[in-house]
Amino acid sequence: MEYFWAYLLLGAFSGFIAGLLGVGGGLLIVPVLASLFSYVMPESLIMQMAISTSLMSIVFTSLSSIYAHHRQQKIVWALVQKLSFGILIGAILGAGLANTVPSHYLRYLFAVFELFVAWQLLFTTKSQYNTTDTSSPALPRPFLEKIGFMTLVGSFIGFLSSLLGIGGGTLTTPFLLHCRITLNHAIATSAAVGLPIAIAGSLGFIMVGWSHQNLPELSLGYIYLPALLGILLTSILFAPLGAQLTHRLPTQLLKKIFAILLILLATKLLLF
Repeated sequence: MEYFWAYLLLGAFSGFIAGLLGVGGGLLIVPVLASLFSYVMPESLIMQMAISTSLMSIVFTSLSSIYAHHRQQKIVWALVQKLSFGILIGAILGAGLANTVPSHYLRYLFAVFELFVAWQLLFTTKSQYNTTDTSSPALPRPFLEKIGFMTLVGSFIGFLSSLLGIGGGTLTTPFLLHCRITLNHAIATSAAVGLPIAIAGSLGFIMVGWSHQNLPELSLGYIYLPALLGILLTSILFAPLGAQLTHRLPTQLLKKIFAILLILLATKLLLF
């Protein structure tokens, strides 16, 4: 249970930011856990443990987000259904690949992706999105009806999300916006998509890590239970607080500040 206080702080901050800005907590949880885990476990396990613990935390935290979006009738469940089969396949494959890739390569890959998300936050504005129609998902493009195409997209989203330990919102939301789904519906649908990603990815990491010989105590496969417990205890409390303050704080400015934080975290992953 060493560093349990740090896991509590990480959960509070990541939950608050996720509620406030609608940005997945995995972008914070993975690099911070990687730093903390460097003191308590072998280098070869650090990123796998950080990624899988992040995914399992998303299983629980996404439920409240899905419930809130569903009450507002913003989730396009037909799209969630079409994406889910591919997501399940991709997420399990992503966990399997992460088990074979050296930890330092996963660290570099995550850092590059984090820089990409930071670039999106810094240079993408709401004016670029379809926000005019909030009563319906807008006019979906015909290929959204093609099961094969949606399975392929879902597989890619699930694979990369599981490989990196994120909920997939930074991948799913831009895809849906490109398909002319309105911003509110895209964000809500992405939140719903995050649940099958997290469940399949977590199960994959439990299976591939189950027989590993050097796992620390209190681990479930690659999931480190003390960190998971600390993150969940506070993130569940602070995420609603962040959501309540969304319309009271300058969220666009805060997104820029958060992007700078992501750049700093990515730099640390790359250089240290």
